[in-house]
Amino acid sequence: MNIEDQVREAIIAELKRQSEAGEQGLRVRTGEAETITIEGQVNLDELTMAVVGSLAGGP
Repeated sequence: MNIEDQVREAIIAELKRQSEAGEQGLRVRTGEAETITIEGQVNLDELTMAVVGSLAGGP
């Protein structure tokens, strides 16, 4: 897996996690491999930590 795939997967996973947690009325729909639809507010601190963690080898 290359770095772009790691970042993509981390972003999608974190956005889905935030959506499932009901944070800020966030709704996420994944479409084709290169697209995602996001409605609502995203916690950028948590998203950033998820991406950095994935690059550092975290969960």
